[in-house]
Amino acid sequence: MEPSRHDGTGKRRAASARWTIERLNPPSRLWGSNGVAFGPDGRLYVAQFLAGQISAVDPATGDVEVVVPMDSPVQSPDDLAFGADGSMYIADLVPGRVWRRSPQGKYALVSGDVDNPNGITCIGDRLFVNEMKPDGRLMELFPDGRDGPDGPDVRDPVVLTEGLALGNAMQRGPDGYLYYPHMMSGANPMLTGQVWRIPPDGGAPEVVADDVHQPVAVRFDQGGVLHVLSRGPEGIVTRIDLHGSGSRTPVTSGVVGLDNAAFDTENRMFVSSYSSGGVTEMHPDGRTREIVPRGLDGPYGVTIDLGGRVYAADHYRVARPEPSAEGGVTTHSLLHFSHGIVSDGELLHLTSQFGQIQTYDPEAGTTRERAGGLRRPLGITVAPDGSLVVAESDAGRVVAVDEADALTVLADGLDQPVDVAFDAEGRCYVSDERLGAVLLLEADGPPTVVVDGLDAPQGLAVLGDELFTVETGRRRLRAVSLVTGESRTDAEDLPVGPPPGVVPRTEPALFANGMPGMARRFAGLAAGPDGSLLLSANGEGTVLRLDPVRTPDPASAPAPGPDAG
Repeated sequence: MEPSRHDGTGKRRAASARWTIERLNPPSRLWGSNGVAFGPDGRLYVAQFLAGQISAVDPATGDVEVVVPMDSPVQSPDDLAFGADGSMYIADLVPGRVWRRSPQGKYALVSGDVDNPNGITCIGDRLFVNEMKPDGRLMELFPDGRDGPDGPDVRDPVVLTEGLALGNAMQRGPDGYLYYPHMMSGANPMLTGQVWRIPPDGGAPEVVADDVHQPVAVRFDQGGVLHVLSRGPEGIVTRIDLHGSGSRTPVTSGVVGLDNAAFDTENRMFVSSYSSGGVTEMHPDGRTREIVPRGLDGPYGVTIDLGGRVYAADHYRVARPEPSAEGGVTTHSLLHFSHGIVSDGELLHLTSQFGQIQTYDPEAGTTRERAGGLRRPLGITVAPDGSLVVAESDAGRVVAVDEADALTVLADGLDQPVDVAFDAEGRCYVSDERLGAVLLLEADGPPTVVVDGLDAPQGLAVLGDELFTVETGRRRLRAVSLVTGESRTDAEDLPVGPPPGVVPRTEPALFANGMPGMARRFAGLAAGPDGSLLLSANGEGTVLRLDPVRTPDPASAPAPGPDAG
C-alpha cells in the first residue's frame, strides 16, 4: 500500500469479505496545492486551500509534513509568505483573515478586515496582501502595530490601490515595485492577460505586460526575470525579461491548472497546481520532474458510462482515473466547481455546490446550464423519464429538471439531502446526512425511512434489489435489502473524510463576498453496469472499484482424484 494524505504509513487498508477493492489511481499526498514559498529551513511550504492545512515538502526527497493542521485556527489557506524573522504569514481566504505563525508555531491574527485575502508577500519586515474579488484592494498590513501615546496599538491597513480584477500571487520585483496579475474582467472572465505593478509606498499602478495568457501568478527568478503562470490546461509559463532585453518566451509544461511557483537558491523553479495538487519542478524548456505526484483533489461525485469509462467530479475539473502523465489521473476538462456527476448516454450531468446544474458533452466539449441559483445542489441522477433529479442540500429539497429545463420540487422539508438514486421499479431514494438515514420518496405523503441510525450517509447507489450508501462518519459501506429491509456492513475502514484522529474545525462558508468559498466534501458512490461499485475515496484522493466476491459453484468443481483424502 502507498502512503497518502489519509495514512502516511500506507498500512491502513479498506476491508470487506463481500467485495474485492481496487484503486483505479494512486493515492495523493497533497490535498490540492496553491500558494508555495520556501521557508528558512529550505523546505517548500504549500498552502492547501481545499484541505484547510499547510504542508512542508522536502524538494530533495518529496517527503511531506503537515505543519499547519486541519484543526488549527486557519480555515482555508490560499497563499503564504515568510517574513525576515522566519514568521509565516497566511492568507486565509474564506473567513477574510491574515495570520502570523511564529517560528515557535504560535498563531496570531494580523487582520480580520481583508475581503478574500489571497496574494501575500513580504518585503523585509513589511507585509502586503491583495484581495481575490472584483474591485479588490492591494494593501499593506502591520503585524506588530505601532507605538501610540498609550503603548503598542493596532495600525490600520494602508490601501495602496483598488480596482484589482481578482488579485492573486504577487511579488516584489528587482526594481522594488510590487507586481501582481489581473485575473478577470467583467466582459471576458479570466482573460485580461495583464500584469501590473505599483510602488510599495503607494502611487499610481501601471500595466507592465499585456496579452499574457490567462495570468494567475507572477514570480521572479534569481536573475530578475519575470515568470507569469497561466491557469489553463496547457500549463503555460511566460518568461518576460522586463529589466533586460524585453524578450518574451512562452513555455508549455503540461501541468494542468498552474497556481503558483517558487525558486530555490539554485534558481530551480517549483510549481503547484490548484486542479491536481502535487509539486513539480519545471525546467526552462518546459520539461518537468515530479517532486510530489499530482492526483485528485477530491474526488467528489463519480460515475461510469456504458462503455466502462469512469469520470470523477474533482472540484476544479472532470477527471478520469487512468494511467497518464498526471499521476494516474487525466484531466478531461477544467470544469470548475464540479461536485455531483452522472453519466447519461454520451453526456455527463453535473452539479456545483455553488448553485448550478450543467450538462457536459465530452465529445464536443460543450456545456449547457440547466439550472442556477440553487442552494448547494449535490448528488444527481437520471430519472426513468430522462429528467435530472438532484439533492438540493441546503434547501432540504429534492428537485427535478426536465428536458426543457423546467424545475419541479419532488420533496421538501428534508434535513440535509446529499444524494439520490432510483431502483429498477422507478422508486427514488435519498440519503440525508444530518438525519442519518436513507429515505424513500413517496408519490403521495411524506418520505418513509428505509434505514436510519447511520453516521453521515452520503453517496447512494442501487444494484438489483439492494441499496448501498457510504456512511462517512464511520467510514463504512452499508447495504440494505429493498425486499426484506435488512441491513449489513459490507466494507469498513474506507478512506473517506479527514485523516483518522483529525477533527476539522467548522467548515468555512460556501460563499465569500460573492465569490465561491469552500464546498463541503462528498464521498460519491456509483453502480457499474457489470455489478461493481465505484467510490470516491476522498480521504486519499482515489477512486475505488468494488467487485463482488465470486463464490465458486460446487457443481462446477472437478471431481476428486483417486488420491484425494
